[in-house]
Amino acid sequence: MFSHAALNATLNGTSAVLLGCGYAAVRSGKIAWHKRFMIAAFAVSTVFLVSYLVYHYRVGHVRFQGQGWIRPVYFALLITHTILAIVIVPLILVTLRRAWMERFDRHKIIARWTFPLWVYVSVTGVVVYVLLYVVYGGRAG
Repeated sequence: MFSHAALNATLNGTSAVLLGCGYAAVRSGKIAWHKRFMIAAFAVSTVFLVSYLVYHYRVGHVRFQGQGWIRPVYFALLITHTILAIVIVPLILVTLRRAWMERFDRHKIIARWTFPLWVYVSVTGVVVYVLLYVVYGGRAG
């Protein structure tokens, strides 16, 4: 059975892996590979965003079913994830544009902020999925 939410989590996880590979490539001086990985991470993240919007247009809000201590933990994670997901979009675009324009001095400055935030958003997206759909079996409504 197809799970659109699982697809979205897979796209988020794939983006995180590609980001890690891109980071490792640039740290080892493999700039061409860094570029490939980061463009791939951007492409996967873009597909994720479109898929996420389509999913929530179709399904609507999904309620978190967890009770007790996990609720504040989940909502703290969700709130930071959501805010940073909004913030990261323009940061990614500026970072990529600076690289595209070969303004690598300025690219490095913003990439030091963009990279960890983008990784955080990608990884917490997977964690939110696992808590919402796998561990606590969220329901639309």
